[in-house]
Amino acid sequence: MNAFATALAEAPHGLELVWDTTDPREVRRQIRTGQYRGHTGALAKGFVQANLAIMPLDYAEDFLRFCQRNPKPCPLLAMSEPGDPRLPELAEDLDIRTDLPSYRVFRDGEYDGDVVSIEDLWRDDFVVFALGCSFSFEEPLVDAGLRLRHWEDGSVCPMFLTDIDCAPAGRFHSKLVVSMRPFTPADAIKAVQITSRYPRVHGAPVHLGMPELIGVEDIGRAWQGDDPKLAPDQMPVFWACGVTPQVAVRSARPPLAITHTPAHMLVTDVRNASLAVG
Repeated sequence: MNAFATALAEAPHGLELVWDTTDPREVRRQIRTGQYRGHTGALAKGFVQANLAIMPLDYAEDFLRFCQRNPKPCPLLAMSEPGDPRLPELAEDLDIRTDLPSYRVFRDGEYDGDVVSIEDLWRDDFVVFALGCSFSFEEPLVDAGLRLRHWEDGSVCPMFLTDIDCAPAGRFHSKLVVSMRPFTPADAIKAVQITSRYPRVHGAPVHLGMPELIGVEDIGRAWQGDDPKLAPDQMPVFWACGVTPQVAVRSARPPLAITHTPAHMLVTDVRNASLAVG
């Protein structure tokens, strides 16, 4: 089953998806109206998807500095004014309260469940941070002929919590979370070359091979996402991951903070190609 087939399977029962899944505006409309709640990885091909972090203004300055000091896991694409649920530089019609298929809620740093809308949770002092997502660099990998197992079998890319310290900022500190994709050594070299051109969506890998050197003791068991499967001729390749801010939120313990649910991203009108450098 491919990623889009999985997306269809996760749609509300009985829904016929006849809408244009390549148009980011239509994708957001279907999410906003509750007609789609699945993973977003196969949707709006060619357009940037973003990780999300929302927190009170009192915590926003520290979190901004955390992003600036840790651009690999937290590449900042856009930041809102306090209380404003819109990010016009990413899409004119965007409403951050309704336009993700699933949100993750944290209270005092503790996970408090996933919800499909945050309209009832919205506060006038909330600041929104949209961060680059690896979905943007996965497309050029596939276009270059590299195989991504989680695209092919409809699984969620495996993520691991490492023992690598991020640079702290005020109340925010965290170990680095990484996403892992297995490649043959030759394809790993190609993947490094391709993703190096996308620094605003995590850029080049942070580690190749030997997972124990970054604190990953069991490469067969994911910390989040689905457990990986490595062929005998493949090595694990690790990228900084946008789930890192969720670990930082746990350390800072804001009274209320909201992120995306992993793999349920904010779909924007910005084209992936516009983020490439070199």
